[in-house]
Amino acid sequence: QNWTRGMSYCLHSESHLDAGPIYVRENGKLHVVNQGASGIQNVTPKTRPFRLFSRGFSVELCMNREDDRARRQRTDHFIFTYTKEGNLRYSAKSLFSLVLGYISDNVDHIDSLIGFPEQIAEKLFSAAEARQKFTEPVTGLRALQKFTEAYGNLVLCSLCLRNRYLVISEKLEEIKSFRELTCLDLSCCKLGDEHELLEHLTKEALSSVKRLLLKDNSLSDAGLRRMTAPVRVLKKGLENLLVLDLSCNPKITDVGIGYLLSFKKLNCLDISGTGLKDVNAVIKRIQMQIGLVHSKVPLKEFDHSNCKTEGWAEQTVLQWEQAVMEAIKPQDNLRSRTAALRFYGKTHRIEEVVKCKLTEAEAKASGNLQFYKEKVQNCHLPLKKEVAGSHELKNNKKRALAEQERGRTSKQKHLCLAVEDWDLLNTY
Repeated sequence: QNWTRGMSYCLHSESHLDAGPIYVRENGKLHVVNQGASGIQNVTPKTRPFRLFSRGFSVELCMNREDDRARRQRTDHFIFTYTKEGNLRYSAKSLFSLVLGYISDNVDHIDSLIGFPEQIAEKLFSAAEARQKFTEPVTGLRALQKFTEAYGNLVLCSLCLRNRYLVISEKLEEIKSFRELTCLDLSCCKLGDEHELLEHLTKEALSSVKRLLLKDNSLSDAGLRRMTAPVRVLKKGLENLLVLDLSCNPKITDVGIGYLLSFKKLNCLDISGTGLKDVNAVIKRIQMQIGLVHSKVPLKEFDHSNCKTEGWAEQTVLQWEQAVMEAIKPQDNLRSRTAALRFYGKTHRIEEVVKCKLTEAEAKASGNLQFYKEKVQNCHLPLKKEVAGSHELKNNKKRALAEQERGRTSKQKHLCLAVEDWDLLNTY
């Protein structure tokens, strides 16, 4: 009895802590200890709702604690929810979600995804993307290549890198891993003729590109010759190109426009702001050899609003851009240092986001040089008033020209390539 009274007194002294009802078994009987009284009552316990945790209580169950040394966050294998009564209830995750999480954590170790179902592959890509696996330097590239090799344009069908030169510099290999792109916007990136990405445009992986925007990229005739060589010589590369924007490249002259005549499937072309000398002659040449008509009004195909990044990797490209922007933030603190270097006659170059510098005055001076293909293909046919004999004369001339061309192909076929073209082909 003294022991029970001491326990009751102790519980009474700490009554400010709401420990709930306490039961004591004595001589085979169960007794409840009241906090307000100092004795023990032989009363059967009353059932009343008891909350072990408060409503705002949350718990996280961590598994595989051996990875704490690497400080890698592991997802829990249970889902905790509250019932209407306020009780905490937990349920195990599905086996599919557990396996999906495990594979996404080790996505860089996948050997191949060829033949794997697209629906599950999309969920796997999203899970790896949420864990930012594709932003890692080496493993991210290896994992991204497995998806692009298996699913092509599903991973990314359209890529907009307009005014994102830093992203191209940091993630060039990742960008080159994309396959079967149909739209590529590289406007205002100042790439130049010798950039590795422009060389990649001639590869078979990007032969599906139909819309290519290269506005304000410091291109010249040499860059166009290099970019069109596979199409002119081997009938490969950008042979399916439909829309091409080369505006605001003042180093492109009449010679460079001649290289573009190999794109027979072009529907829209923009060469505004280029260094053309004889504009009228270029307009006639484009109309005669490609069938494109000079537009007097700006075309909607070149307003850059339709080109967006679309595909599974849309958020991945945004993660790359955010990582690059966060990396260049500390450079704002180097202004005093750059001022000191300038004072001592030294320069310190800091790469910034390149913007299009073509002013409205320059655009008006150069004029609108946008071309499109008319829907009516028979607009240049002879009129009905012409005599039927004129048709026969034209047909005879066509036959004679065809025979001459056949004779030339057998003798002078090897002379159709210039020495520069052969040197260029040897570099591939």
